[in-house]
Amino acid sequence: MVQLFNILAMAVQIYSFALIAYILMSWFPGAKESSFGRFLSSICEPYLEPFRKIIPPLGMIDISPIVAILVLRFAVDGLQVLFFQILM
Repeated sequence: MVQLFNILAMAVQIYSFALIAYILMSWFPGAKESSFGRFLSSICEPYLEPFRKIIPPLGMIDISPIVAILVLRFAVDGLQVLFFQILM
C-alpha cells in the first residue's frame, strides 16, 4: 500500500515538472509548436483549462498554472495525511 502511494506521489511530481516545462515553453517563440511542445500541450492543457476559466490573467501574466500546481501539491499532501491516518 505504501508503494502505491509512493508511485502516485512520484507520478504527480513528474506531472508537476511537465507543467513547469510547459509554462517555461511560453517564453520561447515556436517552442510549443515542436513535437515535444505538442505532447506537453496534450497532457497539460486538459488540467489547466478549468483553472484558466476561473482565474483571469493579470495583464500579460497568467497565474492559473501556479494555482494549478499548488492545488495538485495540496491534493497529494492531503492524500498523504489521509493515507497515514488510515494506516495508524
